[in-house]
Amino acid sequence: MARQKRSPIEDVIMVASKLPWWAGIVLALVSYLVLHAFASRPAIHVTGPGQMGEAMTRSIITTMAFFGQIILPFAFGFGALISGINSFRQKKLYNSVAARSGVGALNEMSWSDFERLVSEYYRRQGFQVTREGGNGPDGGIDLVLRQKSETYLVQCKQWKAYKIGVQPVREFYGVMASRSAAGGYFVTSGVFTDEAKSFAQGLNLELVDGQKLREMIDSAQQSTSPRIENKSRVTHEIFPKETASSAEILPDAPLCPQCGTAMTKRIARHGSNAGKEFWGCTTYPKCKGILPVASETDVNPAQTPDQCITPQTAAKQKICPQCGGELVLKNFQSGPRAGEQFYGCVPCKKGWPVVQAG
Repeated sequence: MARQKRSPIEDVIMVASKLPWWAGIVLALVSYLVLHAFASRPAIHVTGPGQMGEAMTRSIITTMAFFGQIILPFAFGFGALISGINSFRQKKLYNSVAARSGVGALNEMSWSDFERLVSEYYRRQGFQVTREGGNGPDGGIDLVLRQKSETYLVQCKQWKAYKIGVQPVREFYGVMASRSAAGGYFVTSGVFTDEAKSFAQGLNLELVDGQKLREMIDSAQQSTSPRIENKSRVTHEIFPKETASSAEILPDAPLCPQCGTAMTKRIARHGSNAGKEFWGCTTYPKCKGILPVASETDVNPAQTPDQCITPQTAAKQKICPQCGGELVLKNFQSGPRAGEQFYGCVPCKKGWPVVQAG
């Protein structure tokens, strides 16, 4: 079906309705003041033929500004009204779903209400949310989240009976890369296939199925009741810190050189290193520390398996298992392990845990 054409006024109303209601009010006031200034300018008194062009140009601008000072503020104001109504409905919908248990409430709503629910959830987590609307029930970027200088994309799929396969997840990740997004959320009321989960593993992309969304909403409701005394504790991270249950942390995993958190192996998806493993910080994208994975060729062939350097034995011998360089005892200056000691390699700048005596 061909897309129905909209007038410029309808486009202005549509854009304003996706902004916060107060932004529409501000735009209405600014547009009125600016256009009223042009509409109030006196006409030029023509005293010679050379002034005819300037007089006609000012007359046209004054006439357009006269009508614009009425139409444009009205469009912005009407869009602000729609935004306010949608915001009220969004909050009411969220509170209604939060008061119920189970994922049944997610499956009963329409795709547009599902999008509003997800939008309200991330708004309450401190994001500035802009609704793009996608292309309907099953396509396009639905929400744009902004926090500080970073942008995150959200795609919502309210699918009750079908699993989300790897293809839509791969396409969404491609959009994230093309728009240079810091991360993304793919949210559905259903479930994801194992292939889709495998593709997203290690990427700055979080898959949120119906059960996980339900748990996130419940957790957010519980965290709003008590007052948080320690402001450094965040109830919802942009991408929750991976634990042993969500990311395999190997015994010989190095510490992140930036924040000191344990690292996990990931696989590069793009670029010249696509398909290769690397060490990535488990708190990514909050921390973007990475380290290369030592290949078998990095080990001295003269060493037997029992003689190969591990992080534990390397710390005792003061030898870096990555490059064989000298290890120096240092202290973490920031992060969750601030003040703790670690061994830092002088040549390759890699960090290793301190092995306890005994």
